[in-house]
Amino acid sequence: MNAPLRAARVATFVYFSLCGTLMGTWVVNIPAIEERVGISHATLGGLLVLLGLGAFVGMQVAGRLTDSLGARVVVPATGVLCSAALVLPGLPHDPWTLAGALMVFGFCNGCLDVSMNAHAVHVEKAYGRPVMSAFHATFSVGGVLAALVGAATAGAGQSPAVGMAAMGALGIMVALVSARALLPAAPTVAASAVATPPVEAASPAGEAASTGKTGKTGKAGQASAAARRGTSGHIWVLAALALMVMLCEGAANDWSALHLKDVLGAPASTAAFAYGTFAATMTIGRLLADRLVARFGSMAILRYGAATAAVGIAIVTVSPWMWAAFAGWALFGLGLSGCVPQLFSAAGHADPSAAGANVSRVAGLGYVGMLAGPAVIGWLTHFTALNHTFVLLILLCAITAVAAGVLRTDSDRTRRTRRARRTRELAHGSR
Repeated sequence: MNAPLRAARVATFVYFSLCGTLMGTWVVNIPAIEERVGISHATLGGLLVLLGLGAFVGMQVAGRLTDSLGARVVVPATGVLCSAALVLPGLPHDPWTLAGALMVFGFCNGCLDVSMNAHAVHVEKAYGRPVMSAFHATFSVGGVLAALVGAATAGAGQSPAVGMAAMGALGIMVALVSARALLPAAPTVAASAVATPPVEAASPAGEAASTGKTGKTGKAGQASAAARRGTSGHIWVLAALALMVMLCEGAANDWSALHLKDVLGAPASTAAFAYGTFAATMTIGRLLADRLVARFGSMAILRYGAATAAVGIAIVTVSPWMWAAFAGWALFGLGLSGCVPQLFSAAGHADPSAAGANVSRVAGLGYVGMLAGPAVIGWLTHFTALNHTFVLLILLCAITAVAAGVLRTDSDRTRRTRRARRTRELAHGSR
């Protein structure tokens, strides 16, 4: 493995961590900003939709720019912009100004998110083996770092703007210093010659052979079309599950700190650790997920991960104790950590010839869930207490656990057969 490629991988880790740190810095300052601006949970939920809208638009813009200019140009540029925009939500004193600040910050964050993921794909192709999960784990590391810094600044009595400005300035320096290590262009794969067979000259013999094969070709085409329809339906099921799982993630990102502050009466410095706990266990889970998938299969990871998350958020919903709430958020993060990667992986392997399109459908609908989660919870606070709205998250996790069979593969069936055979042998031996 050459040095430039290793340096590019390290730089990609840095940008993922930077993105997580910037977003996490905003998240841990939400309670203080909400209190200063003087808005309700429901109003905050509506403003968070604007942040998501800005991010969605930024993703579309940055995707085209990355394809035309290259990730080496777009990633550091968007890293600088996102770092500079971080301070904006910390400045307003009225809802309208905060709305504009969140749209700008969301736009810049979406640009950084899609461009760094595009570069991560290039690095993964150059490595020739999966490395994407580790990148996403460092995003969570950034969230933990943001929680620690946010708790320290809140405990010191600093205003959100001061801490966010300091973190943004550091982010600008990090984005500029890491730029040189990025790959100059996407790795090229000379596959067109393999994918496209040579065109033969027309001849009577060739025409006769073609005519003789018409019936078989027609049947093969019909079977292929049916397979594509089946794959399409399978992909949309995966996308629906991604929407539910990522809605839960989005809700935890924006409401975990507020839950401890408003429901359990924790000070802002302590409440910030709710998100940090969730992000920490999410990181640990992502670092372990690949090994667990190899041993137990992706279906088991999705099923038992979603079930664990359901138990965790149920504890958060009903517990009056702060220590139990922290444990619940920890279980919630650990359970959700391995779910989305399994859904994305299944989409990519469903039809290798359309892997990009299938993953984009699953990721796109999942992102809608990520955006909708905070807004849905905010809307529900019109009718019930914040912790009671988390019942929705319990239901979504339970549905995901039940539907995990959609990821069943031949390896899962083989593993199940071997387990059943081993059980019979043990039972026979005990006799």
